Amino acid sequence: MSDAGRGILTVVSGFAGSGKGTVMKKLIEGHDNYALSVSVTSRKPRPGEEEGISYFFKTREEFEEMIRRDALLEYAEYVGNYYGTPKDFVFSKMDEGKDVILEIELQGAMQIKKKYPDTLLIFLTPPSADELYKRLKGRGTETDDVIEKRMKRASEEALCIKDYDYLIINDNIDDCTRRVHEAIQTAHHTVGHEMELIKRLKTELIDRV
Repeated sequence: MSDAGRGILTVVSGFAGSGKGTVMKKLIEGHDNYALSVSVTSRKPRPGEEEGISYFFKTREEFEEMIRRDALLEYAEYVGNYYGTPKDFVFSKMDEGKDVILEIELQGAMQIKKKYPDTLLIFLTPPSADELYKRLKGRGTETDDVIEKRMKRASEEALCIKDYDYLIINDNIDDCTRRVHEAIQTAHHTVGHEMELIKRLKTELIDRV
């Protein structure tokens, strides 16, 4: 399949409380050309989690074999368990013409961008730090101490926003979802994504001379 018909690989990151999950859900529900990447993990399934939908579940040994085979776009270890993004799943969806979205943290985003410079990076943020704190507080699921830790983490993450392609404010879910969709669709027409078309045009033009 030519690059022009291949899907776009997009990484969406954002502060805790930025609404990433809600935006991704609306994007997937509203458009049939998107696929949300399914991560691989070495932890055991929790009640209600399904293989290939929640995660691809592997043993620690199987995961480490994937690392050795360079079968992951990115990976990290959290609390004794591995989490990563499988290459085969992502690239097969892109070859089908699907725009694949990865909702991952900055560390993983930078790993992928280094390996695949054409990856589109989008960062979501509330309109202000006060609004971020208000949303975290409003969830009612975390202690004040945890909220302060999340705010501190956000201040550290803010230093890396400059490395992203788009910064999109999530002040209204519908508007934010629309802007994310537009950013991804615009990426289909970048020069880097149209290399097959460029090659064909060059050949056709040379043949006419």
